[in-house]
Amino acid sequence: MKRKTLLIITGIILIGFFFYYLAWSFSPGSYSRAETYEFDIPEKTLVEIINEVKTENKELDAKSYFGDSKDKHWHSFYFQYQDKKQIIHTWTRPKSKTVTTFAFVGYKSKRDLGNWISANKYFWWWKNSDAKNEFETRILKKIEDKIKKRKPNTIYSK
Repeated sequence: MKRKTLLIITGIILIGFFFYYLAWSFSPGSYSRAETYEFDIPEKTLVEIINEVKTENKELDAKSYFGDSKDKHWHSFYFQYQDKKQIIHTWTRPKSKTVTTFAFVGYKSKRDLGNWISANKYFWWWKNSDAKNEFETRILKKIEDKIKKRKPNTIYSK
């Protein structure tokens, strides 16, 4: 009896895992595998802060490769890691008048014409964690520090 129950529970878990993986594989949208962060500030303020960070940290500015742009739904920003010769793509999008979503979309080598690697390309989280940790350390931390200076009690969420 215990063995039958264990097999049923294992089967349910495996079927659930299969459907979760299937949904993850076919996730819709232009940037479906972006790593998102939310800030309790208006989008206009976040855009100003991002531009300040890029101005103050010339090693992060990727203007010579890609220009930042505004689309109907989001602002796209490009950063670079000069030491690794990588370009980083991010975007901002308002969630409400006072909350903005900031996303780490992906990265690529400067030498490649295409071949963007999504921030969450791999299903297994540990394969994505190095790129996300580096992004959080080198770029996101600077943005958070600027937000805290403008709004001391701001907390972001993932």
